[in-house]
Amino acid sequence: MRVKKSVTARNRHKKVLAQAKGMQHNRTRSFRLAKQAVTRALEYSYRDRRNRKRDLRALWITRINAAARLEGTTYGKLIAGLKAANIEVDRKALAELAVSEPQAFKAIVKAATK
Repeated sequence: MRVKKSVTARNRHKKVLAQAKGMQHNRTRSFRLAKQAVTRALEYSYRDRRNRKRDLRALWITRINAAARLEGTTYGKLIAGLKAANIEVDRKALAELAVSEPQAFKAIVKAATK
């Protein structure tokens, strides 16, 4: 007896079309276009989960540098001073302090520049 694949194919198509929900134009209706779009979207999401970490670190460094320059030093000198003073504060927390609590950031800069 030969095997028909209509049920399997329809289920596979429905799955891909469900993933393409919210996309525009024929990507939501045409299986071929939906499959291409979903594949590309999954590749981008995989790549960008890693790039997000890179982007956020760059943002933190920019914020720390701006706040450090207001205090009369630079980012590089501040980080070197923190390492020399054995003050372990990660860049995320340092950037958050620089934005939300400038007085605490000023105290850290003072301790690092001694």
